[in-house]
Amino acid sequence: MNNDTRVVRRTKKRKLRKRVYFILIPLLLVFIGLSYAGYLYAKAESTLSDSYQNHGREKSDLRESAVDPLKDNISILIVGVDASDVRNNKNNSRTDTLMLATLNKDKKSVKMVSIPRDSYVYIPEVGYKTKINHAHAYGGIPATIDTVERLMDIPVDYYVKLNFDAFIEVVNAVGGIKVDVPYELYEQNSQDKERAIHLMPGEQKLNGEEALALARTRKLDNDIERGKRQQEIIKTVIKKAISINSVLKFDDIIEAVGSNMTTNMSFDEMKSLISYGTGEGSLGFDTYTLEGHNYQPDGTYYWQLDEVALSETKQMLKQHLELETTATADGSNEETSATDDDESFNY
Repeated sequence: MNNDTRVVRRTKKRKLRKRVYFILIPLLLVFIGLSYAGYLYAKAESTLSDSYQNHGREKSDLRESAVDPLKDNISILIVGVDASDVRNNKNNSRTDTLMLATLNKDKKSVKMVSIPRDSYVYIPEVGYKTKINHAHAYGGIPATIDTVERLMDIPVDYYVKLNFDAFIEVVNAVGGIKVDVPYELYEQNSQDKERAIHLMPGEQKLNGEEALALARTRKLDNDIERGKRQQEIIKTVIKKAISINSVLKFDDIIEAVGSNMTTNMSFDEMKSLISYGTGEGSLGFDTYTLEGHNYQPDGTYYWQLDEVALSETKQMLKQHLELETTATADGSNEETSATDDDESFNY
């Protein structure tokens, strides 16, 4: 065998190895990707299915029939509860965050309205008006949904209830978030330790505990600004969570959400929401808050909603859901005020 023949054979072997590498490496990457995707799917189905709890409610009383998120525009009530092991109030906690989101399938848009926690509203569960964040303490998710439906005259199709741990763990899972802190603040942490969190003003990266402190604080402004901050923080978390850089963190995100959440959305219904972030066009995301003014009868602070602005917000959400007509909840005893039984929740 001459040298030229050996050279030719070595060249052919090198070319063959290159072809093998070019074929096998992409296939291996695809296999790993599919395996990881399959693992995530199985974990998501198991973890999120365990969060399902519908409280015996098949549909909203303001709907003629149950909705299908694959075909219909829907609404989701986001409920953040102020529950703490330190205060032992897991079963009678107040809501720290209430946001009503409407989703339009064709427009691929979301409108999210923040409802200030001190809003002075009628709570059907007890039959009088008081702060809206007390509804959960009086009757849990069913009472909260009834109160929001009566206030907004909008069907609440689904709810998602999260505690502080979910928020902290999701922010940590995505590696923190970059936000603009408006002013220097001292705030308690999730374990109610006073002045445990100290933030200086300016754009910076926050971990879960720090982001929660920023979302909760209202000492130097008011509940309206607080609601706006919460909306911006939520949008920032969502944007980072669905980014390509967070793909390898999905495992932690699923774990954080699933172990700290209850919802009446089945896993299949959750999957249907993926279409809002895929396909042609980008997701439109608009945020609003309910306007009003300070109201302090008998020394107790409330947020008195502006009826004109409230009516305009209702109409906007109805148009976004493309509702032609909407039933109205019973209005009996609307003007009855809170009694002495409510004093334990005033602060």
